Amino acid sequence: MNTLKTGADIYADASLKTTGADAALPDCAGGESFALMVIGHSMAPEFNEGEIIIIEPEGLAKDGSYVLAWHGEEWTFRQLVREGEAWLLHPLNPNFADVRLEDLSPVRGVIIQKALPGRRRASKHYV
Repeated sequence: MNTLKTGADIYADASLKTTGADAALPDCAGGESFALMVIGHSMAPEFNEGEIIIIEPEGLAKDGSYVLAWHGEEWTFRQLVREGEAWLLHPLNPNFADVRLEDLSPVRGVIIQKALPGRRRASKHYV
């Protein structure tokens, strides 16, 4: 198992690429949805440690979407928030800081579902 280096609190259980901004993306991330496991607490209480999130690389990112983004030389999982003309990567846990984006180019996927392993009824869809 390989772990993504990130304050994003996510982890990949897949064969990972090893170059540039795609260094931490699973090989299947080209156009197909892929899964990551949440670790840490930056997106609590909506996303808790151990939950699995499904990312759609070609999903439509809009205000309020939960997204996977490449920022500061690492992957981050946050809520995308529109603030006037600017965009923010917003952690749900107030102990973490917002990150301002110049544009949406760092956004590489939209979270479309979460699930708790072994608990099918605990699934939640976001699209």
